[in-house]
Amino acid sequence: MARTFTLYKEYGIGFGLCAKGENCNKDLKYFVFSISFRIFVLRFHYTQIFDMPIDTNNYIIMIDQIIDYNKSFVANKEYEKFVTDKYPDKKLAVLSCMDTRLTELLPAALGLKNGDAKIIKNAGGLVISAFDSAMRSLIVAIYELGVEEIMVVAHSHCGACHMSYEHFHEQMIARGVTDSTLATIRKCGIDLDAWLEGFKDTPESVRRTVETIRTHPLVPKDIIVRGFIIDSETGELEEM
Repeated sequence: MARTFTLYKEYGIGFGLCAKGENCNKDLKYFVFSISFRIFVLRFHYTQIFDMPIDTNNYIIMIDQIIDYNKSFVANKEYEKFVTDKYPDKKLAVLSCMDTRLTELLPAALGLKNGDAKIIKNAGGLVISAFDSAMRSLIVAIYELGVEEIMVVAHSHCGACHMSYEHFHEQMIARGVTDSTLATIRKCGIDLDAWLEGFKDTPESVRRTVETIRTHPLVPKDIIVRGFIIDSETGELEEM
């Protein structure tokens, strides 16, 4: 456990202060944890810090194929049809789910082409904290990139629906995460049950996310925020 805590102290970006409870509210703890936990996961997968043999062959094979394709893509100048700038032409941001069914379906169903909108994705298309990464991206989109309208787009048959920490806990243990590591995280004030909790009602989840964005203290009152559920097969939108 001492070695685990050293990892957090080294890479946690102030995580030690939050572990002691010094001037850290719930949202700040989540923000700091979200950064440090991602670094923790990367170290877990790609180093021997826990003295575990890590086989990255499965990762490398697909990535190498992508790199080979990319060389051809650039050499043939296939990028030219995608050239645009960083400002969304439609002054629109879309917060949606990372589900692979939506990779091409979502922009096609919304009539969006490259350069039209800022598309922000995570598991479930959620804002789970007033200062999480999704909300941060939306704030940047508003003030730096000229976004005036926000669509929250969940989808049917979402994997985040009924998601729970208990399910992940079993998989984590099976993949080598120790109970002592999980205990350390909890001692640092992180509620893993809440952090990995999904939702049970998709329409209510969309409404809650819309309300969180709309009433956020840093979101101007003239920003339009509306919520939808997209059919994962047909692309049909239903407004909440």
